[in-house]
Amino acid sequence: MREGWIIVTGASRGIGAAIASDLTRRGARVAALSRSGDAPAGLGVACDVSDEAALATTFEMLSRDGPIAGLVNNAGQHRGGKSASFSTDDFEALMRINAGSVFAASRLAYPYLVQGGGGTIVNIGSFFDKLGVPDNLAYCASKAAVGAITRCLAVEWARDNIRVLDVAPGYIETDLNREWLKSDRAQEFMRRRIPLRRPAQPEEVARLVGCLMAEEIDFLSGETIYIDGAHGINH
Repeated sequence: MREGWIIVTGASRGIGAAIASDLTRRGARVAALSRSGDAPAGLGVACDVSDEAALATTFEMLSRDGPIAGLVNNAGQHRGGKSASFSTDDFEALMRINAGSVFAASRLAYPYLVQGGGGTIVNIGSFFDKLGVPDNLAYCASKAAVGAITRCLAVEWARDNIRVLDVAPGYIETDLNREWLKSDRAQEFMRRRIPLRRPAQPEEVARLVGCLMAEEIDFLSGETIYIDGAHGINH
C-alpha cells in the first residue's frame, strides 16, 4: 500500500466506518471524513462532501501533513419515491450528493495523487446501477453515473498512474436498515432473490476495498466490481 493519506468519505458509520477500520488495520494512514467528524478509526475530520470549498480546504490541510495516496468516495444518500411525483429538485439533490461529490472529490484529489506519483480511487456505487427498480429512479441513476465517472477517469488518468474503481454492493446490513432486514417480508425476499440468502456485512465490502488499495494491481482499473452475493445475476 502506498505511503500517505487515504481519504474515506462518509466514514462515521456503516460501510464507510468499516472501510476506515479495515484500512487502518492494514496499516494505512486514514482520514475519515463525515459531517459530524466522528471516526471509528483513523483521523476524524468534519467535512460535508456536498460543500466543494470545504473539501478543497480539507484536502489541502491533509496534504500539509503528508502525501495523499488514495481516496474512497463512500458518502451518499438514498431517497426513493414514485417517479411520477418525484420532484426535479429532489432528483438533482440526490445526483449532487451521490455523483457530483464523487466527481468533485476525485478532481480535487487528482493533483495531490499526481504529486505523489499516482494512487487509487475507489468509488462506492451500487448494484442498482444495472437494475430497473421501482420507486428508485434517482438513486439508480446516481449510481449508474458513479460507474460512468469511474470509467472516464480511469481512462483519462491512467497515464498519471492513477487507478479508479467502482465497488458496487448489494444489500448490506447497517444500523440504518437492520430492523427492516429482520422483518418477515425482507427475510422472504432475501431467501427468494439472493443466492446466499442473506445480506452482506459492511466488513465484507470493507475487505474488498482494503484489498484493492493494498494490492495495487495496476492493470485493474475502470471496472465496476459487484459484491452482491450474485443477487444481480440471479434469474
